[in-house]
Amino acid sequence: MNTIRTAMLLAAMTALFMGVGFLIGGSGGMMIALVIAAGTNLFSYWNADKMVLSMNHAVEVDEKNAPEYYAIVQALAKQAGLPMPRTYLIDSPQPNAFATGRNPRNAAVAASTGLLQRLTHEEVAAVMAHELAHVQHRDTLTMTIVATFAGAISMLGSFAFFFGGNRDNNNPFGFVGVLAAMIVAPFAAMIVQMAVSRTREYEADRRGAEICGHPLWLASALDKIARGAERIPNPDAERNPAMAHLFIINPLHGERMDSLFSTHPSTDNRIAALQAMAQQIGDGAPRATQRQAPTPPQGKPLPPEPPAEPARPTSNPWGRNPTGPRGPWS
Repeated sequence: MNTIRTAMLLAAMTALFMGVGFLIGGSGGMMIALVIAAGTNLFSYWNADKMVLSMNHAVEVDEKNAPEYYAIVQALAKQAGLPMPRTYLIDSPQPNAFATGRNPRNAAVAASTGLLQRLTHEEVAAVMAHELAHVQHRDTLTMTIVATFAGAISMLGSFAFFFGGNRDNNNPFGFVGVLAAMIVAPFAAMIVQMAVSRTREYEADRRGAEICGHPLWLASALDKIARGAERIPNPDAERNPAMAHLFIINPLHGERMDSLFSTHPSTDNRIAALQAMAQQIGDGAPRATQRQAPTPPQGKPLPPEPPAEPARPTSNPWGRNPTGPRGPWS
């Protein structure tokens, strides 16, 4: 099913690209756009993940230079039954993360230094579980291809004025077609991004909560990341807005509502869904059972209560004590 959806998406993006080419240069422009789209498809499949990581200046890390962060991803990948993805760190104060790659065997996850510094061990684990859910659902290929195409379409629309409108290019719409390409192309690319990203975020939230075992960890992480993204800019994302839908929370300023023009669902709605999931599975702090004290026989005191057993430490899948040192995760 995912393969069919990806093929349909590629066909839709190619058709959109050809349509913009036709508006700019008529039939000749459409054929040129077809060739460019075919090249973009091939490039996106093999190299888009490298391009996305490079645009965000991500640096690959391992168990030697980022042991705690690497161990979290490693344990979660094992828990989800996935191959260990390449693990990257982005030097950015904005808390955020994303996943990329054409399939689970060639996947990569990336987290910002701001995320690792501002979130607890449990919250980081929940965020990386969300990203691994994208890998498991094979969303990474689709979302990376959309990022590449959206950037190309937006750029094509931006240059339409300079390359279109010529009477010799067989454009039946003339300057009106060029103007339409300039306006419609970026808007259409944005609509495709939103359609792809918004539904998949809810699914990745649900599966990520299942992988880490605690929906409330992810709910808490989303709240912190959203508040951090509102206050802390991400210059790399601002320069390349076509990548915004890859992140767990929109890294751009000015898009906060769950509306038609948001690349991400409302954070409040996502948190509410995770809280409802937590109630269904009983996630939360264990409640102490209240025992009713027995009534002593008249005139006789009760024997002393036996000493309470010390609380047993709860196990965690990360191999470390989550209440221990947290950060700087290096």
